[in-house]
Amino acid sequence: MLEPRRLGESDVFVSPVVFGAWAVGGWMWGGADESESIAAIQAGIDHGVTTIDTAPVYGQGYSEEIVGKAIKGRRDKVQVATKCGMRWNSTEGTDPWPNKDRDGLDIVIRKNSKPDSIAYECEQSLKRLGVDVIDVYQVHWPDASTPIEDTMHALVRLKEQGKIRAIGVSNYDVNQMKQAIAVAPLASLQPPYSLIQRKIEPEILPFCRANNIGVMVYSPLERGLLAGTVPPDRIFPPGDHRATHRFFSIENRRRVLESLEQVRPIAERHGVNFAQLAINWTILEPGITAALVGARNAEQATNNAKALTFKLSDDERAAIREAFDETSRAMA
Repeated sequence: MLEPRRLGESDVFVSPVVFGAWAVGGWMWGGADESESIAAIQAGIDHGVTTIDTAPVYGQGYSEEIVGKAIKGRRDKVQVATKCGMRWNSTEGTDPWPNKDRDGLDIVIRKNSKPDSIAYECEQSLKRLGVDVIDVYQVHWPDASTPIEDTMHALVRLKEQGKIRAIGVSNYDVNQMKQAIAVAPLASLQPPYSLIQRKIEPEILPFCRANNIGVMVYSPLERGLLAGTVPPDRIFPPGDHRATHRFFSIENRRRVLESLEQVRPIAERHGVNFAQLAINWTILEPGITAALVGARNAEQATNNAKALTFKLSDDERAAIREAFDETSRAMA
């Protein structure tokens, strides 16, 4: 079993596999079953996935509420990471994004990292999660209308008030991180990364290594593609964002399945499935602290945790990377 890892220079240690709680919020994933979602989070905790990552925008508060219910009575065993900066209930901010809420009603989501908005969001998240302190508080997306310096000062204030333990950012580039660390110590960055999406390797990952910034990547399974469970003819239900995502074109699904077949012997050698293989490859990449992986039920969460129980050889890791080189270039 892989040991917890320190997040940057903070005093927060996270499990190498993190429970990603976007899907349990139901929003953009075709709904979710509350009792199964809670069971999934608790099964993850029981099997070593003690860090849970959520955000207010996931289900417009619903995901955080689910996490709060799941960790009740288990707070001492878990690390809670959530975010700020994506508001559906405010007219301030940038990049208005028309969307639907969990009930199918029209909403407009905006990036808003203004200090007063962050202070408000933190209070709401603490209430929904049912906690006194958030272990890792992350800016979800950069907000072009707010100086990064102002945003970081607001987060430092929350840390000084004892409401958050560590400051993180998500979807920031190198220049934005440079502006951030001039004001506040960054414990973590949360970017997308997987066998087929490696854009952080040339610049972002080396910068984080050099500045001791933890990296908790999202979409290591590319929304299920790398699990090998999405055949070319699968139809997604209404409200599932994968129906229109370019990675899920028929051609791309075939590409991924062909690459997975190349690594089947390695998976079989370790007695694991494709998802566990892809997760393990990701969390052992140099500079990667942890990988966020979603689950909708206890069985999926338990299967994800098995990625912590084996180790690939250097030769196997190189073979897996090579099997996806052409696919990742074609899908870039």
